[in-house]
Amino acid sequence: MIRYLPLVVGTLGGFALLANRMVTFNLTASQSRADALGVLLSAVLILVGLLWQQVQPKPPDAVTLVGAEGFEIDDSLPDAIKTELAWASHILLTNTVTKAVAIYYDRKTILRRGILGKSSQVNIGTIAERVMKTQKPVYLVKLELYPGRIEFDYLPENTQGAIVQPLGEKGVIVLGANIPRSYTKQDENWITAIADKLTYNLEKISS
Repeated sequence: MIRYLPLVVGTLGGFALLANRMVTFNLTASQSRADALGVLLSAVLILVGLLWQQVQPKPPDAVTLVGAEGFEIDDSLPDAIKTELAWASHILLTNTVTKAVAIYYDRKTILRRGILGKSSQVNIGTIAERVMKTQKPVYLVKLELYPGRIEFDYLPENTQGAIVQPLGEKGVIVLGANIPRSYTKQDENWITAIADKLTYNLEKISS
């Protein structure tokens, strides 16, 4: 709201000066100078207000993701790993903007949590394959802009942003958010640390 203040004050000031001029019939030289100064100040405030709209753009709006909330985990996993996955997904859902979590490892989906998409299985497409091959995460800041978004049918269909984080060479953890451009650098570092811990424990049971 503060970023609109110069624009509002400048506009109101301009109208007030105009109204004052219309009802004043005999202007003195000092009044004319005061009016000129007032018009200049109003113009400056309006200009500052317009510049603020560009420098401080409106943050993106959150949407309500389509889908039911759920928690699915592979029952064949050891209890210790299931506890680890439950802990990691809970931390991500409660401490970041993440609303949906899907984990794929060793050719199968081992966890889905949060708002669930239509597909019950993580379908490894071009983006996820590249992440596993390069061992570098991919942050899709506004998912609807990417043609490759069709591979994320296991996330809610109106997911706004997504991170695909490698879990070694055998898996990925995919996070979906309800706000575009919402993950901060600190979030990304936190996600990387959690993924590294999961990778270490998952590799122990698959070796």
